[in-house]
Amino acid sequence: MAPSAIVGTLHDIVLTVGVFIITRIEFNMTSIAAILTIVGYSLNETVVVFDRTRELMRRYKTIPIVELLNLSINSTMSRTVMTSISAFLSLLALVLFGGEAIRGFAVVMLCGVVICTYSAIFVSTPTLIYLGLMLSGAKSAAAKGSKGGLPQAAE
Repeated sequence: MAPSAIVGTLHDIVLTVGVFIITRIEFNMTSIAAILTIVGYSLNETVVVFDRTRELMRRYKTIPIVELLNLSINSTMSRTVMTSISAFLSLLALVLFGGEAIRGFAVVMLCGVVICTYSAIFVSTPTLIYLGLMLSGAKSAAAKGSKGGLPQAAE
């Protein structure tokens, strides 16, 4: 699950830097703080989904991974939406009433909350499925190579 979380976090960082480029917000120490905060928020959201996946893997041992991840996302969706909305509203208040000193940080964080929420559901989890399929393909190819090409039983 760690490579998927890393891919999701890198996705969030790249899109956040894209927000800096598009909006032409000055990149300074406050901007670095915003990016580091977004990294923490992204990892938190991803860990919540993957922790639920780990819990459900213990409970449902025979369910396919795609269905398991779908169940994990659906069971954490209300928590994710509530967290995102509360953070979004707080940051919106900072953008509107915070003044010029904190506006750059708040705008980037506002975009970052949306990006991180999207990423935890639509980037990290599908990456986990993709990496799982790649690994299972590599295992089956290795098994065919070591057994002389004879088909192997599914694990």
